[in-house]
Amino acid sequence: MAARTLDGKVAVIAGGGKNLGALVARQFVEAGARGIALHYNSDASRAETERTAAALKAMGADATLFQGDLSVVANNAALFDQAKAHFGQVDIAVNTVGVVIKKPIADVSEADFDRSSDANAKAAFFFLQQAGRTLADGGSIVTIVSSLLAAYTPYYAVYPGSKAAVEHYTRAASKEFGDRGISVNAIGPGPMDTPFFYGQETPEAVQYHSTAAALSGWSKKGLTDIEDIAPIVRFLVTDGWWITGQTIFANGGYTTR
Repeated sequence: MAARTLDGKVAVIAGGGKNLGALVARQFVEAGARGIALHYNSDASRAETERTAAALKAMGADATLFQGDLSVVANNAALFDQAKAHFGQVDIAVNTVGVVIKKPIADVSEADFDRSSDANAKAAFFFLQQAGRTLADGGSIVTIVSSLLAAYTPYYAVYPGSKAAVEHYTRAASKEFGDRGISVNAIGPGPMDTPFFYGQETPEAVQYHSTAAALSGWSKKGLTDIEDIAPIVRFLVTDGWWITGQTIFANGGYTTR
C-alpha cells in the first residue's frame, strides 16, 4: 500500500481557529496540506481565526473561513460546500467543537441539556454526515470527544453523555464509509490545558485533575496539552489510516477502559 501523506490534501477543521483546532491546522500545513477550511462559531472567535488563517497563508497554504453554529444542519452542508467549491475537493474532516456543562443532575435545566446535546451530539452527527457525503475516496474523519467517557464521576452527566453518542456515530460511519476507503475515528483527550477546561472548574478541581493522570508528574501542569493530541490527529489521517471505528483515549493515564 502506498504511503499516506498530507501532500496536496485539503482539510475542513471545525473549531479550527484556536486551541487544538488551530494547532492541527498548522501541523497539517507543515506536513504538506495545501488548503484548510477553518470553521468558527461566534464573533468572539473571529479575530483569532483570522490570525490562524493568515499564519497558514504565510506558511504557503490557502485558507478559507466559515462562521456558523454546526448544530444547525444546513450550516454543515454550507461549510463543506464552500470548502469543495473553493479547493476543488476535501480529503480530511476534523471536528474539535463542543460545550462543557458541569452541574449536579438535580440542577441541570432543559436548556442545559438541549445546549449540550446540540453542540456535542447533533453537531457531530451532521458534521459526520456531510463529511461522508463530501470527502474524496480514501479520506479520513476525526472527532474530538472526551476521556470522561471512561470516567465514573459526579457532576458530568450531560457533557460525556452527549459525547458518548459520538462513539456510536463513529463506529456506524466507519462501516458505512469504509467501502470508499474513508477512515473514521474519535479521540478522547484528558482534561486539556485550554480555556475550554478552566471555565467550569474550581481551583480544587483543577488541582485534582492535574494530579490524576499516571504521567502527571512528567507534564508541566499535569494536564493534557494540545501538543499531545494534534500528532495523534495527524497520525490517524496519514499512516494510521488503517485504524477506523475507534475511540482512542489519549490522556496520560487519566482514565482507561
